[in-house]
Amino acid sequence: MNPYASAGSVSTVTASVSGNDNLNGEGGPGAPRDRIGGESLSTAAVTRRLLSYVRPHAVSFSVSFISAAVSVVLQLYTPILIGQGIDLIIGAGRVDFAALAPLVRLLALTVAGASAFQWLQGYCVNRLSYETVRDMRIQAYGKLDRMPLSFIDAHPHGDLISRVVNDVDQVGDGLLQGFTQLFTGVVTIVGTLVFMLSISAPMAVVVVLVTPLSVAAAALIARFSNRSFTDQQRIQGQLGGYIEEYVGNQRLVDAFAYGGRAQEGFDAINAALYTAGERAQFLSSLSNPGTRFINNLIYGVVAVIGCLGVITGVPAPLTVGEVQTFLSYANQYTKPFNEVTSVITQIQTAYASARRLFALLDADEEEPDAEDAVELGRPRGEVRLEHVDFSYVEDRPLLRDICVDARAGMRFALVGPTGCGKTTLINLLLRFYDVDAGTISVDGIDTQRIARASLRRSFGMVLQDTWLFEGTVHDNIAYGRPDATREQVVDAARRAHADAFIAALPDGYDTVIGEDGGSFSAGQKQLLCIARVMLTDPAILLLDEATSSIDTRTELQVQAAFDELMDGRTSFVVAHRLSTIRNADCILYMRDGRILERGTHDELLARGGAYAELYNSQFSA
Repeated sequence: MNPYASAGSVSTVTASVSGNDNLNGEGGPGAPRDRIGGESLSTAAVTRRLLSYVRPHAVSFSVSFISAAVSVVLQLYTPILIGQGIDLIIGAGRVDFAALAPLVRLLALTVAGASAFQWLQGYCVNRLSYETVRDMRIQAYGKLDRMPLSFIDAHPHGDLISRVVNDVDQVGDGLLQGFTQLFTGVVTIVGTLVFMLSISAPMAVVVVLVTPLSVAAAALIARFSNRSFTDQQRIQGQLGGYIEEYVGNQRLVDAFAYGGRAQEGFDAINAALYTAGERAQFLSSLSNPGTRFINNLIYGVVAVIGCLGVITGVPAPLTVGEVQTFLSYANQYTKPFNEVTSVITQIQTAYASARRLFALLDADEEEPDAEDAVELGRPRGEVRLEHVDFSYVEDRPLLRDICVDARAGMRFALVGPTGCGKTTLINLLLRFYDVDAGTISVDGIDTQRIARASLRRSFGMVLQDTWLFEGTVHDNIAYGRPDATREQVVDAARRAHADAFIAALPDGYDTVIGEDGGSFSAGQKQLLCIARVMLTDPAILLLDEATSSIDTRTELQVQAAFDELMDGRTSFVVAHRLSTIRNADCILYMRDGRILERGTHDELLARGGAYAELYNSQFSA
């Protein structure tokens, strides 16, 4: 299996693409950093999609709702018991202890039961939230694995990471808060209305008529603050992309003394995030005080009307205990509105994050293989490019009329100035991008008809920019063949001339290296990547400046290993150091996306053209 055919190679290939063909880092010559569209989903649409993630966890959802209902009913029954108890102890010498004792025991059981079901509801809501977030993150990560490389190149990587990590977490927090308030709120509102109507219908009507003022105030504030939360999450994604870009290239930042300007860029984005966050927090913070003010007015009105009922019997005759009970219900009736507005920040942040997440999930995926796609197996290695055209940006062609006929076992070298399309040609062979016109075939089969995984398994690729992951040396070399034995891994390292420095490590092949190679030198990392490809034993080799980071003496050793590896295999070598490709069967000199000259080293020198000029410029001394 070719290690570069898997998802783990995307970052490696991206790094290679970003550094070549004048891509300016993202997607093509001068191409802008695109933004993912579709972030304007309505609240109703977002809610429906969120519920679709909840549906598979119906058991936790149902138990949560039932637990909330039982807990709220028990909590609503508590004021009735308290009111009855108050009526039993009014006045000196008028305490009915015989009736009060069982009432107190029942009250204790009611409170204990409400607490138990409240705990069960919290447990189920937490489980529901975490399982839902897990499913979302799995789907989001899987989506990235199915995206074309052009999409990954055209979007800031930090923003994509933020969508998979931060935005999913925000959705989880919002779900946790939202479902908790939803379950308890609905049951509380319905339950208190029933109990209030059973005590005094006129007073219940007063509460119901004034409540819409609280809801309207919260809705109005939420409407104004929603855009601020959307801006906040968008800028947070930009900040993540900025940090990821500079942290990954801190050596260059320090080498060019760019720290001050980098800090200025960070401060600008951070200030924008602060402004958007401050605006969002301020607007959302108005909701809770506003609704509490209106709800306190309701409480005061109910108290006044209740006192009139006790004294005058208008609008209804009430006892002191019944007034206390009604006041408790009025307070519990408005409580859900207060609680929802108190967590409106988390909920609105969750909806803004959900829009960003769903925009990623709705992006166009890589075109799937056809149902009749061909599995290559072990190809002979015949590669043909016929009149191939390609461009990263529609109206700015890069490769034009590329024709190459590589018979099995031939060694092709691609040379030319930076930005002429050499690395792009390599990416087209692997179908990281598809051609705009013309065809590319392997063993006479159009690569458009070959299953991508099968095609990429046929290639072994060593890039100019290395990629190593955090793990053991053995695991890094065996990345493309995880079933390889220790002997096979050691043999591959020995042929790549990496065995000597590996043996000097504290734990040899079991030494754990840090992300991107840790403290290894550039040459050592390159040797490990070469060993990785040697282990896969591919039919076709793609070498993109594979020895650029190796000293001259080691280069000679590795070149000898490559000569052995390339024997009988079709090879495409991108090189700027022309001394490494003298023995190529055919050298293609490219400029401005075209092949200007082709032939052997001696033929091109004898011709005295562009290749000869380039070669002589390197060795004129």
